[in-house]
Amino acid sequence: MTESQTAFDGQTAMARDTTILVREAQSGDVGALEQLITGHLPLVYNVIGRALDGHPDVDDLVQETMLRAIRGLSGLRQPDRFRSWLIAIAYRQIQMHLRSRKMTLLRHHPEPVDVADPAGDFAERTTAEMVVTEQRREIAEAHRWLEEGDRELLALWWQEASGRLTRAELAAALEVKPKHAAVRVQRMKAQLDLARGVVRALRARPICPELADMIRFWDGTTDSVWRKRLARHVRDCPRCRVRQGGLVAPEQLLLGVAAIPVPFAVAAAVQAAVHGGAAVPATTGGLSLAASVQSLVQQKALAAATVATVAVGGGFAYAVLETPSYPEPGVTAVGPAAGPITTRPPVSLRPTTATATSAAPASPSASRTTAAGTGVSSADIYVAPGGSDTADGSLAHPFASIAKAVATVRAGRTIALRGGTYHLSGPISITTSGTAAKRVVLSGYRGEHPVIDASAVASDQWAVTQRASYWSIQDLEVSGARNQAWVCSGCVGTVFQRITVHGGASAGLMLRDAGTVGNQVLESDFYDNQGSGLSVQFGSGEGNVLRGNRAYRNAGDGIDLGSFGSPVDVEHNWSYRNGANGFSLGGGSPAVAAAHTVRNNAAWNNGSHGFVDEGNGAVLTLGNNTAFRNTGLGFAITTSPATLRYNVAVGNTQGEVGLAASGAATHNSWQEGSWSAARFRSADPSGAESARTATGALPATAYLVVTSGGYGASMAGE
Repeated sequence: MTESQTAFDGQTAMARDTTILVREAQSGDVGALEQLITGHLPLVYNVIGRALDGHPDVDDLVQETMLRAIRGLSGLRQPDRFRSWLIAIAYRQIQMHLRSRKMTLLRHHPEPVDVADPAGDFAERTTAEMVVTEQRREIAEAHRWLEEGDRELLALWWQEASGRLTRAELAAALEVKPKHAAVRVQRMKAQLDLARGVVRALRARPICPELADMIRFWDGTTDSVWRKRLARHVRDCPRCRVRQGGLVAPEQLLLGVAAIPVPFAVAAAVQAAVHGGAAVPATTGGLSLAASVQSLVQQKALAAATVATVAVGGGFAYAVLETPSYPEPGVTAVGPAAGPITTRPPVSLRPTTATATSAAPASPSASRTTAAGTGVSSADIYVAPGGSDTADGSLAHPFASIAKAVATVRAGRTIALRGGTYHLSGPISITTSGTAAKRVVLSGYRGEHPVIDASAVASDQWAVTQRASYWSIQDLEVSGARNQAWVCSGCVGTVFQRITVHGGASAGLMLRDAGTVGNQVLESDFYDNQGSGLSVQFGSGEGNVLRGNRAYRNAGDGIDLGSFGSPVDVEHNWSYRNGANGFSLGGGSPAVAAAHTVRNNAAWNNGSHGFVDEGNGAVLTLGNNTAFRNTGLGFAITTSPATLRYNVAVGNTQGEVGLAASGAATHNSWQEGSWSAARFRSADPSGAESARTATGALPATAYLVVTSGGYGASMAGE
């Protein structure tokens, strides 16, 4: 039997089973209804999630689509057309959403990153493995150059290319004949190939001189004007046109790409609607639409407030139900202290040495930790690669898996990881919160080096998902994640210090979502990730601090604050040799405004701008930063009415600075006569790019230190 015949037979069997389920559900069989709806939920989630490019409304639109399907199922006269009918509903929801919001589906940077959550974005979540080869990465980047209609079609065609939809179902969603759908798909693929040519031309080194001149003051957005302008150049320029040669067919690149997993909250909410009777025919006493919507909302809130952790390790599954702790009235969450940044010490993760940045007393674990070296000297729970999850978690009989430890820990306790490599067999979920008075500590054990190898975690899952607050995470390494490495969603008062995240297929560490309050990322390194290195994105919350970190050789931005709606303090960080920007200080569609403070940071040898506002219209504050030899502008602050003082920009390919007319710039290098690398004590980055000190501080270096005048980054820790 041929492969095509096997696929055809499989689709026929699936259609036959679906038809039976539809008829049984229409007859009032709730079990059949649940199987029908939940079985098709991943398909709908993939279509909408990919088409909407990571928009926060993805979850809501998926739920609305499934709710409409539940309500309208009794009126479906052709059960064999259920899948086409369902996809058509989803497609109409996408179109109505875009029309009502009048939004553009643009990403704020070119990498398949950032993103996303299991509700994540097209270029990251839905292309989790596109970074395996250069051309897969190009497609992930090229989608942002497509027109809105082509991006919608690409989301549907992707399902067809992966075998999840038939051409007839795709055509039904578009409400056209299959032949017309074929024409539209071919046109879309031609535009996709042209967009891939644009991506290649922009990444070429050396870049075409005419193209370099054209984009000199381009801010990185992909609006219709720039989309057409750059496409026209690539079509007409002999030098750039040849870069379209050797393109592998997108069908071959997309095969095998994993589907987006449906978030727990969405699946739980849809199941609640099913069992609440939202879709049962009127003769069975089903709930009204209003009651169904209320059930969905309540279930989603419940899923967010009451967290279930399933930690798989050593052949056992552990479930922990616990209500997360939230900031208590009158207690200040861990966050930045007031005063000049040059005098603000970093907050230690060890309770005995932590600077008092909150009104809360130290954890009871304080007496069991030490400030000598790095890592804790004693703990409540121990984990070791040679341990056993049937043991008691003591120093003499440690657990084997981190999953078991985080499922067992309670507020005020400390987990110590012994040295060695922890090979994850599945994702880790952290949901048990500490409190401001009783933090949870996850740390390496005194002087030992634990490494979390996430390479075996599926590419459609985040390696570590944290939805818990008041944690201190220190002295450990995470490597090889095939998607996001560590995501802290809605975390409060969490501190990451002296961690290393590298070699991942997406972002390194991401703080995201609403309620991201008072977190700190300190003295950590993020490198060789295919997305951004360190990011605070897609949410809001006051008091978040990034200090003393390095982000380098990441395919995306080094440090990315895209779509985060509250000010972030970015201090004493170095971002270098990244594929995109050193520091992205905004972004989103539409761009989100947040008045970030950016002081004493350095960006060098990045593939785009050193510092860029990405359309952020809030008043940014940039002081004593240095941008050196970046491929784009040193400072591309073309939207924000920013305040810039004592910054230095030298040797950047497209120029030193591009500022909005409303900005206020004083005492910066470009305003103080002629500047060159001779003004630095050293132009050799090797010292800055070397190992950190034994205590985790940035390495001592004379690199980029200005000889006099108080200009630029100090190139030192605090």
